[in-house]
Amino acid sequence: MISGKFAISLHILTLLTKFPNEYLSSDFIAGSLNLHPVLVRKEIVNLKNNQLVISKEGKNGGTMLAKSASQITLDQVLKITLEKVSFGYSKNHPNPNCPVGEKMNNKLDMLYTTLNNQITGQLMNITLEQFSNDF
Repeated sequence: MISGKFAISLHILTLLTKFPNEYLSSDFIAGSLNLHPVLVRKEIVNLKNNQLVISKEGKNGGTMLAKSASQITLDQVLKITLEKVSFGYSKNHPNPNCPVGEKMNNKLDMLYTTLNNQITGQLMNITLEQFSNDF
């Protein structure tokens, strides 16, 4: 299913792009997102585990980009926040004795694979720097 993690992570990364030489606190980031800092910290851990950000603890601590925004593509962000985009399936299993029902989930699988390939292909061509320039 579609998750808000991509949007949250992209918001965090975009904010960090705007302050490239500063460690931003999770409280500051949470204020921009209008989210609880604990939720922000969870996403920061994921970004850190995937080498997109670095963090420093303490009074002057916070988070900053681990590399230039021009080196981060939006498909990288998508891959670490979602395995793939899925619009889901019916809660009920289709009737296997129906000519439509017997093939529906397989056809949806093929459609979702095509959509994911298209989404990834487009996001590979957009850097975090390009996305952030609009702010």
